[in-house]
Amino acid sequence: MQTKALVVIDIQNDITKHYRDIVDNINAAIEWAVSKGMQVVYIKHNNITAGTRTFKPGTRGEELAPELKVVSDNIFVKTKSNALTSEAFATFIAGNGITEFYVTGADATGCVKSTCFNMRKAGYTVHVLSDCITSYDLKKLPEMLAYYEKQGCELINLGAKLINNHQTAASLNEKAMRRTQEP
Repeated sequence: MQTKALVVIDIQNDITKHYRDIVDNINAAIEWAVSKGMQVVYIKHNNITAGTRTFKPGTRGEELAPELKVVSDNIFVKTKSNALTSEAFATFIAGNGITEFYVTGADATGCVKSTCFNMRKAGYTVHVLSDCITSYDLKKLPEMLAYYEKQGCELINLGAKLINNHQTAASLNEKAMRRTQEP
């Protein structure tokens, strides 16, 4: 049983600032996770606080962004910053024996931060895909990356990892081809 999951946090229509800058990276991360046999999980925020206008249940704003690749029915709703507060998500984690998470999404200073902190506190292994997170305030991203590391999360630049894997695979293929052509 695969014990790893890619978690996509709050990439919804009401995340209006900067998500388009990372959605292609997140889609690449989703393809990567699928190729590795990982669970792919989507977390949606629902704002149930009176007087607020965004992320309201049943509105277009709370729907996953249309550019986001959806490859599973593992879509869970939270009403607080920490994704682990979703009982359905917590049950899914326990039921599937998931112990390791690759985290993407928004906002790096809010829901991503809270989820990573609480996952580490619960003893899970957490990897933050640094090129797959964003914030309303991009100036805070370096501070947030340092925070994640301080909490024991591993930072991974997925783009660099995929390029390195592709180059390694190409190099191995080239060497294999040379061997088959040798007399």
